[in-house]
Amino acid sequence: MLDSADTVFRSLFAILTFVTGMCVGSFLNVCIHRIPREISVAFPPSECPDCGSKIRSTDLIPVVSYIMLKGKCRECKSPISIRYPAVELLTGILWLIAFLRYGFSFETVAAIFLISLLIPVAFIDLEFMIIPNGLVITGLIGGTVVFLFHALCRPVIFHDFPLWYAPLVGMISASGMLFIVAMVTYFIYGNEGGMGMGDVKIFLPIGLILGVRLTLNSLIISFFMAGIVSVVLLILKKVQRKSAVPFGPFIVLAAVLVTLAGPDFPLIF
Repeated sequence: MLDSADTVFRSLFAILTFVTGMCVGSFLNVCIHRIPREISVAFPPSECPDCGSKIRSTDLIPVVSYIMLKGKCRECKSPISIRYPAVELLTGILWLIAFLRYGFSFETVAAIFLISLLIPVAFIDLEFMIIPNGLVITGLIGGTVVFLFHALCRPVIFHDFPLWYAPLVGMISASGMLFIVAMVTYFIYGNEGGMGMGDVKIFLPIGLILGVRLTLNSLIISFFMAGIVSVVLLILKKVQRKSAVPFGPFIVLAAVLVTLAGPDFPLIF
């Protein structure tokens, strides 16, 4: 009987996690739109970017409102980017996977935090070719909490090495390697086509949360994915050899994959 009740409770909590994740995804859409434009994420209230009309609270229901409005603004009928429901649904799904993977644990909270941080990083870098410092600082605050929990309470499951300073090694090693790459590409390509410092900085919170091995594996996987995609784009003549390709989305994809897989991920080293 207890097992049945526990299953029901876990299922209800999983649904709650998914719905909450979609709601947070709605806020992440605000961050994606406003942060690179240096607009407050808290004020003014949500409005149509085309006609400026305030969006009704009933039109802010994640995914559902987009479907009900048929992807158009209620007032001016301008099309609403598919990115909005996509981010909401993506966030909800990733939150749910994190909960199903780690259950009622600190690791779930850490994974959800990192995922919620990295989603706007990917979409902002994809559109604006920047990773805002505000997101990096937010990540460092959350990463510090994870580091302190690891050092003072118990080893976090992401960290293969239980040593208290392991997250610091992960942070410094990954960012340090990317910094060297950034300097080399800068001298070769200058400001065009080189790696940005935002890519270097975003690995600071990733390292604090994921530790040494998972962070370095994220770095290696992101390079593999970026290399494959870049070669394909060159073959298709979508980019030139010196064209700048945002690296942030590859970092995000690799880090999220490794986070959700955890220590069970087939580590490269």
